[in-house]
Amino acid sequence: MRTAIVGVGFMGWIHYLAYQRSPHAELVGFCSRSEAKRSGDWTSIQGNFGPPGRQIDVSGLTVTEHWQALLEDPGVDVIDVCLPPSMHEEVVVAALDAGKHVLCEKPLALQADTARRLADRGDGRLMVAHILPFHPEFQLLVDAAGDQRWGKPIAGRFKRTIGPPDWIPDFYDATSVGGPLLDLHVHDAHLIRLLFGMPDRVDTASRKHQGVPKLYETVFHFNDSPVVVSCGGGVIDSSARPFTHGFEVSFEKATVRFEFAAYADGQTSVVPLTIMHADGTVEMPTLGDGDPITAFAAEINAAAESVRTGKIHPVLDASIAADAIEICQMQAG
Repeated sequence: MRTAIVGVGFMGWIHYLAYQRSPHAELVGFCSRSEAKRSGDWTSIQGNFGPPGRQIDVSGLTVTEHWQALLEDPGVDVIDVCLPPSMHEEVVVAALDAGKHVLCEKPLALQADTARRLADRGDGRLMVAHILPFHPEFQLLVDAAGDQRWGKPIAGRFKRTIGPPDWIPDFYDATSVGGPLLDLHVHDAHLIRLLFGMPDRVDTASRKHQGVPKLYETVFHFNDSPVVVSCGGGVIDSSARPFTHGFEVSFEKATVRFEFAAYADGQTSVVPLTIMHADGTVEMPTLGDGDPITAFAAEINAAAESVRTGKIHPVLDASIAADAIEICQMQAG
């Protein structure tokens, strides 16, 4: 799979690192409006996980200022869209029309109806990069729900909170990024959709900033099903804890718990992945190496396999990505 990245910001940088680790995908080019980035100077890039940007070697890569040039390159199989969400639709449509496969960062769009139009147009070539189920702690939940090793999932409580996202100046702009629900919580909305299906209604309490939910707590309802599912999170007004996420999910025969928090002074706190079986036994498996880039490399490998076989990996399915956006809209009210 020969791929070109469109958009060299934080996620473009993380995808770049993932391509360096993938044996199944090759990064062959990228585009950026920044002359410095086109020369390989990515040192201005920052985010809330992973290493900071650095100088990269651009020799051997097709480097362009405008993304349209990449669509005309027969050496590019896949367009990897890492632009702000408001720019996704134009590039995705053009890339599909040019016969390319597309891997688009989440959220696919700012509105569910737009995402559904894109999913319908994808014709088996559109993939959406929802990374959470490729992290081993979260992948365990999806796998267990699929094979029902502990029975069906019956309850879940999820959290995801960040400090001020200063690296995204228009974070709360509903026409550009969409705020915490669409940028942050959409991860958990997607996971909830995979585990429990599509909710038919929600009850949400929130505090808003610029009219967009900033902090929120939601209870999800599933067509009178007895499952109990909730999620909370958003943005706190302190850079002391730039990131935390976690869950406690109950199946019929086991409950699984995990939480991770990173602090500005470099410290972290962890509730390690813990499986509490119905018979009273406790299991604490070690999964993966703890490096978030490993999960992105797994995502890239899944995309490459999807292109090779013509069968989209379920986690990358654009229709489920559209459902996740609809869930976020339900929460926003």
